[in-house]
Amino acid sequence: MQTQELTSQIKKKSSFLCIGLDVDLNKFPKHLLKEEDPIFAFNKAIIDATHHLCVAYKPNTAFYEAYGLKGWQALEKTISYLNENYPEQFTIADAKRGDIGNTSSMYAKAFFEDLEFDSVTVAPYMGKDSVEPFLEFKDKHTILLALTSNQGAFDFQTKTVDGKPLYQHVLETTKQYKNAEQLMYVVGATKAEYLSEIREIIPNNFLLVPGVGAQGGSLKEVAKYGMNDDVGLLVNSSRGIIYASNDEDFAEASAEKAKDLQQQMHTALDQYFGHAN
Repeated sequence: MQTQELTSQIKKKSSFLCIGLDVDLNKFPKHLLKEEDPIFAFNKAIIDATHHLCVAYKPNTAFYEAYGLKGWQALEKTISYLNENYPEQFTIADAKRGDIGNTSSMYAKAFFEDLEFDSVTVAPYMGKDSVEPFLEFKDKHTILLALTSNQGAFDFQTKTVDGKPLYQHVLETTKQYKNAEQLMYVVGATKAEYLSEIREIIPNNFLLVPGVGAQGGSLKEVAKYGMNDDVGLLVNSSRGIIYASNDEDFAEASAEKAKDLQQQMHTALDQYFGHAN
């Protein structure tokens, strides 16, 4: 999927919501545990209830790998279901990969060709030859960790190196990589005060923004400082949406939570593009 298509979907739905499918059987409604594949049954119900309110889905692969082969098969079924039934949805493999070149090439093949995700999250710590293999895939996107929402982000990402924070070096260096127009970046919603500086360095790239909701990030602040003329934002919410209820109404409850965020996003889009016009 090209970014123009993603922007078109955002404007069509008045939403830049990404829903994180971070599955945990301990939080599932009890009746689903009787299903042959409870993970896929859960995801399918959430997707069917929310697809009109969001533009992207982001399974964190750890939550599937933890259940072994059955978890991986459920992930495959989930992405196949999305690609077949809701092909307008942008799919993100939240896998945080990144290794030496030939290994990264295999990771990229696994997520882009075999599973047919639109994008994958990648850690940039090992540098150019660990990132560029992902960028070789046409119409696929590599989402680099830049400034994350966790407390430990301050251990390294904001440390000053040669007069500027390390995350700024990551942004400035990686935008010179081959096929860098296919890069997106992770910037946590809890770091919204950094977004103005980030937009000065990468004004045009999409940002994947986790941390709204359960982690306390402000959607209003993210939109104010992070939005650009192509919208340029995917704001993720996981637990706050998919675990809104653990009863038989779980899918309807998730849709209510998603609708609340979508309406806030509609307001933010109106404000930004109203002023832009």
